[in-house]
Amino acid sequence: MLLELAAAGADVAVHYRTSEEAAAETAADARDHGVEATTVEGDVTEPDAVDSLFSDCESELGDVDILVNAVGPLPQGRWDELSLDEWKTAVEGCLYSTYLCSQRALLSMRAAGWGRIINFGVADARDDRAVPMNFPYFAAKKAVLQFTRTLAYDTQDDEITVNAVSPFAVENTVVDVSEFPRGRAATFEDVAAPILFFCSDAAAYISGQNVAIDGGRLQEA
Repeated sequence: MLLELAAAGADVAVHYRTSEEAAAETAADARDHGVEATTVEGDVTEPDAVDSLFSDCESELGDVDILVNAVGPLPQGRWDELSLDEWKTAVEGCLYSTYLCSQRALLSMRAAGWGRIINFGVADARDDRAVPMNFPYFAAKKAVLQFTRTLAYDTQDDEITVNAVSPFAVENTVVDVSEFPRGRAATFEDVAAPILFFCSDAAAYISGQNVAIDGGRLQEA
């Protein structure tokens, strides 16, 4: 998905926590599109680390005007079988990271009078169904979608848009996809398409929206 942004002409920063080599390879692939690319390391659930990685990005590429909040750890298990640390991993990794990175990015976006924030939800967080399995993850993603609406409201006069994309499963999933709509999971290109649209001038008056990328799997409530 990052490479799709690079192909569209955006300079990019690849965030990582431990996968330094993979991040470096992705940045190298981005440079093949003729753009600038760098890597930034940090714990996006910690305010000081977020400020540091944004400062590193700004020193390499300039102010951040597009932010994609894609971090989303998924501790697997029933809600009552997961440890408190696993609950914290899901909530902090999905929600706190989105809050902290958005807060930091808005400093330069508001100063510039332009910005795009795209948050990652998940398709099953759109409704109020019971989800005993992996509940902390879905609860955190539901909160991310509500936060998306809140940010859109708070930035409506700043020439900034805030939207979300919510995949069900993507091509690197390890589960059987034969019963999925169209007999497959979403490709990374499927996920990148609405992100590119939200970043474009064509979407300048669209904010606070969520696009489910699930092939039509869920009925609307």
